[in-house]
Amino acid sequence: MFTCDAFAVDAADQTFHPFTFERRDPLDHDVDIEILYCGVCHSDLHTARSDWAGTIYPCVPGHEIVGKVRRVGKKVTRFKEGDTVGVGCMVNSCGTCDCCRAGLEQYCEKGNTLTYNSPDPETGKDRYTFGGYSKRIVVNDNFVLAVPENLDLAGAAPLLCAGITTYSPLRHWKAGKGMKVGVAGLGGLGHMAVKLAHAMGADVTMLTTSPSKEADARRLGAHHVVLTRDSENLAKAAKTLDLIIDTIAAKHNIDAYLNLLKVNGTLVQVGAPAEPLPVGVFNLITARRSLAGSCIGGIAETQEMLDFCGKHNITADIELIKAQEIDKAYERMLKSDVKYRFVIDMASF
Repeated sequence: MFTCDAFAVDAADQTFHPFTFERRDPLDHDVDIEILYCGVCHSDLHTARSDWAGTIYPCVPGHEIVGKVRRVGKKVTRFKEGDTVGVGCMVNSCGTCDCCRAGLEQYCEKGNTLTYNSPDPETGKDRYTFGGYSKRIVVNDNFVLAVPENLDLAGAAPLLCAGITTYSPLRHWKAGKGMKVGVAGLGGLGHMAVKLAHAMGADVTMLTTSPSKEADARRLGAHHVVLTRDSENLAKAAKTLDLIIDTIAAKHNIDAYLNLLKVNGTLVQVGAPAEPLPVGVFNLITARRSLAGSCIGGIAETQEMLDFCGKHNITADIELIKAQEIDKAYERMLKSDVKYRFVIDMASF
């Protein structure tokens, strides 16, 4: 075991503070990573503040991790000291269920091990994982990703969640040339969905409530912008889209977006509102529309996404912060006051 410095929160209504804990030394198939940058995901906020319930405290969030390999276990062959690597939302899974064998570890039937706030089978039933708001992390090598060297490392960190969360449904529903893709919500997830869909060759429409976001949406790659609070805008856009990636993590009228889909169109929910979203069933059955969900991506697909981003030089638009500014960042996130992802610079520890 070795001592690791981090920032943790002890209760839903408390602020972050410096925290020291013990990480395991690398086992045979482990990689010890010195973290350089960690993105601040809205899921971190939900977990730290127990919005989804079940948070185990003290909690060290963070699952958008980029760093350098410091040590490797004796059976690790894919990575070596000094390699630039990433860690996303998972650090282990059963490896034997149908989903794991199919490269869909995010849907592990026995339950995967999340990067934070998850029971850690490697260190005992009473130990929970601590995430990337820390100086180092030790991860099974099957869950470590190679980060393309040409990418800005701070901007690459959010790819490990925001990137794969939007890339996976775009790939699954075959976004590309000739497809009209809508993106609902221009935030951490939404801005990545616009960039990725554009790079895939799709015709991209930004769906936003804010007129002030139109110019930025077009800069990021949107070909069209629909202001969803404008009934005339919505009426003109009805039945024009093949696929919608809905990134909105707050309560919203999902029927308004379903009406924008063509016959056989699909809306994929990737934002995770704390409250259920009522759906008018006739919006589905009268045009054979589908309402689906998608959760991050498997490890092989995440590597595919990173390689795609390396090829197209895609990173997140970020604001670099110090670790001591996490609470302020959370407050700004609640106000949508970030373009479009906070990233912690671990040199600030």
